[in-house]
Amino acid sequence: MEYPYADRMSAFGRSPIREVLKMASQPGVISFAAGSPNPSTYPVKEMREILCRLLDEQPARMLQYGVSEGYPPLQEALKKRMREKYQSFSDGDGILITSGAQQAIEAFAKTFLNEGDGVICENPSFISSLNAIRSYNGGRLIGIPVDDEGMRMEYLEDALKREKNIKFIYTIPTFQNPTGVTLSLQRRKQMLELAKKYNVMILEDSPYFELRYSGEYVPTIKSMDQDGIVTFAGSLSKILAPGIRVGFLIGPDEVVKKVTKCKQISDVHTSTLMQAMCSEYLTGYDVDGHINMICDQYRASRDVMLEALGGIDERVRYTHPEGGLFLWAEMPKGYVAEKLLDRILAAGKVLMISGPAFAVGEGEFSNCFRLNFSMPTHEQIHQGVDIINRCVRAYLDE
Repeated sequence: MEYPYADRMSAFGRSPIREVLKMASQPGVISFAAGSPNPSTYPVKEMREILCRLLDEQPARMLQYGVSEGYPPLQEALKKRMREKYQSFSDGDGILITSGAQQAIEAFAKTFLNEGDGVICENPSFISSLNAIRSYNGGRLIGIPVDDEGMRMEYLEDALKREKNIKFIYTIPTFQNPTGVTLSLQRRKQMLELAKKYNVMILEDSPYFELRYSGEYVPTIKSMDQDGIVTFAGSLSKILAPGIRVGFLIGPDEVVKKVTKCKQISDVHTSTLMQAMCSEYLTGYDVDGHINMICDQYRASRDVMLEALGGIDERVRYTHPEGGLFLWAEMPKGYVAEKLLDRILAAGKVLMISGPAFAVGEGEFSNCFRLNFSMPTHEQIHQGVDIINRCVRAYLDE
């Protein structure tokens, strides 16, 4: 039978990330391809205690349907944390608990986008978010170049002047995926002013913002917003565990109520049990101490990778992230990361993700690749980066 798929499915091609990750489980593979937290950081003991207590004391509530807006104690815990620690929840805001930050982004796109509406984003950017947006606006994404201070504001303003019917700016301003760069404070202020000037919203996606290993904290764009322009998508995946699938959306109450209706259509509500476990952890355990432990571990891994990359060919430029999970490398124009990956796989079974996987347009960033430092051991980082360095030098010298 010829199946009558919806037109929107044409936006989803074969995922290069998924294809590479299939190889990660093979024996002897060193993977820098994942975007995952390290399992050694999961608070397993505490979560076991919480789970047993909840099922002993409140089994009916934990295993029953919940409300679409989210488990009320978790809502309150996140409101308190985001208000008091990050000044990112204010009067007039609402909060929605989602099945991961990915659902928050998808539901926001579903709420606001019609076919042909424009969305501005960093280029490169996170592929899953780009696909969520493409599925609702027919793929009309306007990519803005990124440098060491994040999205380039002069290009952003040019796009806002030139393009019609822009609905929102999608940005990952802190430890961006895939580049690892952070949007500077000055540019955050500029972005907010430009959004206000041209009457567009900002969707601030910040799953990594609490994982800072060096440098000075930069306030969220949401914390600067006085006009209801910014909606903030957050996640507990990177500070607790990704398998719990708990994220959240904070924004103007009117916006959050509309997005909640879209979530109701998708899954009714996020797992009550998982939400309750997160709530208990946030209110009854030392979450900041836990985050400090994660940062100590990832800082060491980042430093090992940066030290190892010191031996790469000087023609290759790479970022020096102050947090998050990734760094981004760029070979000279004309070289192709996929060809490099083939060499690296043949030389030592090392995996990375090539740049086109994160591109807004086809054929972009073919000379770039992303490396993850949260998952491999220090020994694997030394071994894997040494293979990359040797293969890069051989490839560039041809």
